[in-house]
Amino acid sequence: MRKLQTQGVHHITLTGADRQTSIDFWEGVLGMPFIFDQPNLDNKDEGHLYFDPGDGRLITIFTNENRTPDPRRTPTEPGCVHHIAFNVSKATFSQAVERLTERGIGHSGVKDRGFMDSIYFKDPMGLLIELACYRFEPPMGCTHADVMIEAHRKRVAAGDYNIQEVHLADAIEDLVRRRQQTLSDDRGPKDPYKR
Repeated sequence: MRKLQTQGVHHITLTGADRQTSIDFWEGVLGMPFIFDQPNLDNKDEGHLYFDPGDGRLITIFTNENRTPDPRRTPTEPGCVHHIAFNVSKATFSQAVERLTERGIGHSGVKDRGFMDSIYFKDPMGLLIELACYRFEPPMGCTHADVMIEAHRKRVAAGDYNIQEVHLADAIEDLVRRRQQTLSDDRGPKDPYKR
């Protein structure tokens, strides 16, 4: 038996309201360029809109002119999508509360997640959306996932409840140590001020 190895998310398709509401939210609120438009090839009564969430991958929305926004929370039972998180820069995240509030969009306020900061709000169809901002940049040649697995190991070894910034900093130091060579015989911490 062999795996079917994935190489990233190709796209996520959501059921949206009407065409204009969908464009107004995904491009007009979240800034995702509207890049492709065609009928839903499996349902002639629906449109299929494509948006770029910022990494060249796709978020697609099935639209129907008879569907209207419904702000009630989407189901969260097992097997349902709880929420979708989108990465934003620190500069954008620092403006999120103000920009959501000025539009009258209810939100959670900033949530401290240890390794990132988050804010939550609903799309026009009641799907919970998260804007997430990492508190770290991975070292050159590493991914956020590389840092997260190292930080997880450090958290578990320390017996800590959740990942904290100290775990991230130590994980980054270890990744750099393993990936980047040096001419020094000893690259341990030093105190150049104490002689």
